[in-house]
Amino acid sequence: MISLNIEKTLGFISREKVFAYEPLVKEAQNALEKGTGKGNDFLGWLHLPSSITQEHLEDIKATAQVLRENCEVVIVAGIGGSYLGARAVIEALSNSFTWLQDKKSAPSIIYAGHNIGEDYLYELTHFLQDKKFGVINISKSGTTTETALAFRILKKQCEDQRGKEMAQKVIVAITDASKGAARITADKEGYKSFIIPDNVGGRFSVLTPVGLLPIAVAGFNIDKLVAGAREAEKACGADVPFAENPAAIYAATRNELYKNGKKIEILVNFNPKLHYVSEWWKQLYGESEGKDNKGIFPAAVDFSTDLHSMGQWIQEGERTIFETVISVEKTNHTVLVPSDEANLDGLNFLAGKRVDEVNKMAELGTQLAHVDGGVPNMRLCIADLSEQTIGELLYFFEVACGISGYLLGVNPFNQPGVEAYKKNMFALLNKPGYEEESKAIQSRL
Repeated sequence: MISLNIEKTLGFISREKVFAYEPLVKEAQNALEKGTGKGNDFLGWLHLPSSITQEHLEDIKATAQVLRENCEVVIVAGIGGSYLGARAVIEALSNSFTWLQDKKSAPSIIYAGHNIGEDYLYELTHFLQDKKFGVINISKSGTTTETALAFRILKKQCEDQRGKEMAQKVIVAITDASKGAARITADKEGYKSFIIPDNVGGRFSVLTPVGLLPIAVAGFNIDKLVAGAREAEKACGADVPFAENPAAIYAATRNELYKNGKKIEILVNFNPKLHYVSEWWKQLYGESEGKDNKGIFPAAVDFSTDLHSMGQWIQEGERTIFETVISVEKTNHTVLVPSDEANLDGLNFLAGKRVDEVNKMAELGTQLAHVDGGVPNMRLCIADLSEQTIGELLYFFEVACGISGYLLGVNPFNQPGVEAYKKNMFALLNKPGYEEESKAIQSRL
């Protein structure tokens, strides 16, 4: 299970102050468990891991198999929480170079509907011209502009290219149970569909079919992923004492740091496969906590790469930051540093050592340097990169986010600010029904 070390935050804040949060954390946990807090209609994620049935997983795996047997490429059409969770898991577990290999054991997973890039969509549709492809369309409403636009284009191409009957087989909808454009389309066209539960928001949806279906199509074991999340559900439960509960301590520590002027949290990894876990985490915490003119700003870096770009600012810039380092204890492969007779690069002192040992020393050395430079550090340890541990990590962050949002005094489960850009965009595009907004916004241009 995940372990959390907060020793390198002490000196900036005190252990006593962190542990003084215990009654407040208990209050937040009770609000989550009893559904008495803000946003209580979006708590379906809280006990989701333990409520997922084997029958449900088998249904998802069977659908994944249909796509695997009939597609070289599967497009995941979604934005924000509708694709980031799946991408985080797939990228963390995939061979970094599978996409370059001619022979693949699973369809290539490509993402669309997460931008409005015309060149991106042109290049995607051009690439798909000679491919047997399918689409997983993920949208609760079916009217989210970015995703609906991409799906409209991909649906037509799939039908034109593969025929209506095959398109019906290789297009899957993940949407609302009974309403919305995507539900109507799925029912009309006869697509296989899965439900996004009403009480699970997008950024908490990775353990629903939203995340599980693409992950299964990519060839990963969703039973183990869910099992890992179940372990974290137990380890981070409201009945676990504060001192033994990593999610409770993480939430308390980051809020105490925030109270002491640390306004930016940087999630750090030393394994490039975790890049999209960071992207998913940024949405989870940014969208959950950034409201009412409050909230820690979530940022992320990939080390040691970004030590050569952001390292200077982190070491000596404005002291408003703290870091949370995800440390992976064990790699899946071994590479030894060879000896070189000329030794022009001066690296023979590393000969015979594993590359991961070098990386671990970079991790430790960086942490010490940043603490010396005035940056508090937390360290999250996971055993390896596997379905089990990634499942643990994702649920850990989810439950800590719920606790942390309540400690901050905000509703962690809504996102009213996201609607502002949409209203302006629709007004500028003269969408029917936005006539008054169109007039008002034209006067500002």
